[in-house]
Amino acid sequence: MNRTRLLVTGLVLSGLLGLIDVISLPFGDGEHPPVAVAVVGAVLGLITLVGAVLAWRGSRAGAVAVIVTRLLSGLSAVPAFFADDVPGALVGAGAFALLVTLAGVALVASALRTRAVTEG
Repeated sequence: MNRTRLLVTGLVLSGLLGLIDVISLPFGDGEHPPVAVAVVGAVLGLITLVGAVLAWRGSRAGAVAVIVTRLLSGLSAVPAFFADDVPGALVGAGAFALLVTLAGVALVASALRTRAVTEG
């Protein structure tokens, strides 16, 4: 897989989000997000980081891992938009993170799609 600007940008965005997921685990209050969600997010973040390193080295499976884990992480934030007890600042931060997640996924996916088109 060629390391294009789009792929690099997507991997950097996704890697930063994965890193935030991992390092934010000890800073939660146990309520926002709930501990189980924070642990799952940290695991997904760790898998994202490993996938980003592998994708950086040209691994298609690494890029797929980044896409899947970022989408799952984004989905884990969706309930915050509908819960009444979530502070507005956290809802805003979640919305921003979700937009960045979608951008990162789109950029990494475009690199996979480009390879598939050129090989096919």
